[in-house]
Amino acid sequence: MHAMQYELTLPADYDTDVVRARVARVGRLLDGWSGLGLKAYLLRERGVHGSPVSQYAPFYLWNTVEGMNAFLWGAGFQGLSDDFGRPAVRQWTGLAYEEGVAADAPARFAVRRRRPLPDGVPVAAAVRESVDEARRLAREGGAVLSAAAVDTSRWESVHLSLWEDAPPKAEGELFQVLHLSAPGRAALPAGRQW
Repeated sequence: MHAMQYELTLPADYDTDVVRARVARVGRLLDGWSGLGLKAYLLRERGVHGSPVSQYAPFYLWNTVEGMNAFLWGAGFQGLSDDFGRPAVRQWTGLAYEEGVAADAPARFAVRRRRPLPDGVPVAAAVRESVDEARRLAREGGAVLSAAAVDTSRWESVHLSLWEDAPPKAEGELFQVLHLSAPGRAALPAGRQW
């Protein structure tokens, strides 16, 4: 599993309905994308749920590098780049994936938390903690799914969890899920990735 995300931070007065309309128009185009586990079309708005910024930040879990590359080098990502400029794309190596207790519910909210792996702690212990956190989040009421990954160039972990409703204690940035393309969700490897 590979995780990927880019963020488009929007001007403070940007009409986020433009993003909603774009996702309504093009979101379904990845509903059958080969190699894609899932893409969560994420939006947070300045002043909503405590967000300091408006940001469009799709998050992907890929089953194959070929599927990811076909997207990045193809018309889909080029269309986004043409509309908004080419964003930096973050990539993480998968650590864990867990279906949540509300796996069959629609995902309406997402929580993303990034944090550095602490210095002085063996890497194996730090990534085990990330795996345990993904499992814990998936067991909380309303959790649709949870994933953890690591960027070894920055020694940073990322957790993404999708929720039926906004979790009362979101530890990280809270996003609205505008659409979920999940053609290969069932094929995402459950549990620890090594």
